[in-house]
Amino acid sequence: MTDFTLADLEKIVAARAASGDANSWTAKLVSRGIDKASKKLGEEAVETVIASLGEDRDALVGETADLLYHLLVVLHMRGVALEDVMAELHSRTAQTGLQEKAARGAE
Repeated sequence: MTDFTLADLEKIVAARAASGDANSWTAKLVSRGIDKASKKLGEEAVETVIASLGEDRDALVGETADLLYHLLVVLHMRGVALEDVMAELHSRTAQTGLQEKAARGAE
């Protein structure tokens, strides 16, 4: 098990996004704008779903890592802190998932 957390990745994303480093994928993605970053996030989500349907555990791990990374890039670009997302998830644990879903009016 590693001590590396999503909070650690969030800090790395922020630093690299601000770096302007031509060799940084994060800096390059951020410079291309939210449309490109969001499309990339969507691609990674689809690839994660496809990997989840297969038998290759390593593929699922890799695609999930890509998905989480790109999600943190988009959150950074929109000024949403991981802490805010975690607080929302925490608030949802006070009730069952079905109760929470019904409270949102979701199907």
